[in-house]
Amino acid sequence: MTAPEPSSGPVELSVVVPVYGSEDTLKPLYERIAQTLQNRGTSYEVVFVDDDSRDGSWSVLQALKARHPGSIVLVRLTRNFGQHNALMCGFHHAQGRLILTMDDDLQNPPEEIPKLLDALERGDHDVIYGTPRRSRQNGLRRGGSALVRWFYRKVFRSAVDISSFRLISAEIMPGILRYDLNFTFLDGLLAWHTQRIGSVAVDHMPRAQGSSRYSVAKLVTLALNLFTNFSLGPLQAISIMGMISACLGIAGGLYFLVMRLAGGIAVPGYASIIVASLILGGLQLLSLGVIGEYIGRIHMNLNRKPQFAVRSVEGREAGAESGPPEAPSGPTA
Repeated sequence: MTAPEPSSGPVELSVVVPVYGSEDTLKPLYERIAQTLQNRGTSYEVVFVDDDSRDGSWSVLQALKARHPGSIVLVRLTRNFGQHNALMCGFHHAQGRLILTMDDDLQNPPEEIPKLLDALERGDHDVIYGTPRRSRQNGLRRGGSALVRWFYRKVFRSAVDISSFRLISAEIMPGILRYDLNFTFLDGLLAWHTQRIGSVAVDHMPRAQGSSRYSVAKLVTLALNLFTNFSLGPLQAISIMGMISACLGIAGGLYFLVMRLAGGIAVPGYASIIVASLILGGLQLLSLGVIGEYIGRIHMNLNRKPQFAVRSVEGREAGAESGPPEAPSGPTA
């Protein structure tokens, strides 16, 4: 059964869905979103951002748009920019008073959307996360996600478990949209702009098809984006390791001096050279790697590597071409 189209007028909720290789789940995803929100009486739009899918996802989205022209906005990117960059693109096309993000694989059940809406209405929050009661990810993927969450809690000193199922008030969106750099970590941007962040327990379902394209390597990259974009922690850790190394060097020097005077060193110089070379050499390489990561990101951002680039938009004439050239005025209600 197809849900009726939303009524005309201001949009209360924009659902932003990054799409990559999910042609089989898009139709049931939209129908379940539409049915859930229609039953609740919430006016809505669904903004699908195709992150350069290699299957038939775009054709499926166009067919959905033809059947539901009043409630779907389609954005197609020129290449694969990643989930968080695709979400930023979707935010530029969202017009709702509230903005919901969710995955395209039906692991976030659309029927759980009212729980996030109710939680935002009950509390004084700008962001509500849907935290899975039980994760359906495999062991390695679960470990990668746990690493990202741990980094998030350490950097932002937050006890909230983040997820891709988020409800965001458009009141903080103008500040989010001003960020136009390529290395994007959405949850960090949200934490930068508000501390009114809450969560609600939701169901988390197995993938309806295939396996996740979000590999452990991509999750580690996401964690690096978090640390290098939102924290000086790695640089501070290097400074601390340098101080510890210097102290160990002084202590080692005193130890070998005492041993030399006591005649307890059989082969003079060997142990001290090996220990110093291994410790200091490893610390130097680690330090250069971390500093190089920061410098590389500065270089890419100075060269204006685009946050995203739009190939086409269907359903709305206005939109960003390759990231906002200046601070936007924010979504309209």
